[in-house]
Amino acid sequence: MNDNRLYPIGDAARRTGLSVSAIRFYADAGVIAPTRQTDGGHRLYDIDAIARLELVRTLRDLGAGLDDIRGLLAEETSLHDLAETHLQVVERHLRDLRARRAVLRTIVNQPTATERVSLMHSLVSMSDDSRNQLLDEFWSEVTEGLTVHPAYVERLHRMRPQLPEDPTTEQLQAWIQLADLVQDDAFRDSVRQFFHACFTSPKSVDLTAPGRLARMEEHGQLEELAREAERSGLSPESPQAREIAERVLASLADLTADATGAPLDEQALADLRRSMTHPDPSCAASQFAERFASEFTGLLGTYLSLMATINGSPRPDEWEDTGASEEWMAAALRTPADA
Repeated sequence: MNDNRLYPIGDAARRTGLSVSAIRFYADAGVIAPTRQTDGGHRLYDIDAIARLELVRTLRDLGAGLDDIRGLLAEETSLHDLAETHLQVVERHLRDLRARRAVLRTIVNQPTATERVSLMHSLVSMSDDSRNQLLDEFWSEVTEGLTVHPAYVERLHRMRPQLPEDPTTEQLQAWIQLADLVQDDAFRDSVRQFFHACFTSPKSVDLTAPGRLARMEEHGQLEELAREAERSGLSPESPQAREIAERVLASLADLTADATGAPLDEQALADLRRSMTHPDPSCAASQFAERFASEFTGLLGTYLSLMATINGSPRPDEWEDTGASEEWMAAALRTPADA
């Protein structure tokens, strides 16, 4: 049954949990007018007005402003849109509180120099867009003018961490170190020179094309398969080991053909097999590969290590040797096919 009664402002206050002065304020502000006002100035509210006052109280508790509430009650905006807007506000506040907690926790767990506190707070309070912009500026600068396929530059730009909403002290400190690193002029110059020195060949664009990069990833997965096989104790003289090693050899032949622009002939394939079955650490190719890996690790090892810490993923020293040992591969390839 509908309640058609009119309630005095005191009853409306008790029903809504609002104070009498608050109800008067909302009336004077044009938010919720009384249903009727007596000649003596007493304000009366029907059940519908009381329900609207309860909504006002709830929205105010959730942080909505008077203009927003007035617009909602006048049906100039929907409850969904209003809630969505204020949800974004609340989430921003939560991010800021998490940032403050992370900074305070870092100071408590590991006393930090006074001059670093402001920097810590500004860095951890950055939005994801701001952090991405900082890293975009770094990768854009070090790859500017680089003669490679655009997909390779995009690949480098994706080498970035994502700071969790609730970072640990270690993750926060790693992000601060990373931000310092990518803003260091000397580091930027070194990385830029490294990439420009590596990609001087006219074939650099072809070698960094998406198809080539995809094949390199597939080769990396085969190398990892061989590594896991060796770690599991699989004998290199077993048929399974030989099959894995042959797949790695075929993949390497395909990559070599990509680099030369033509399939390997029988002699080239034989030479490649010989280089794997009888590896020579003193050969020029091995020395170059070791030097390249050393320079890359020396330059970007810190970047990759910090990125891994922030992401909570394996550190570089945990996945440096992605392939099986040369000895295991050589023994597997020397195993007769009918073994």
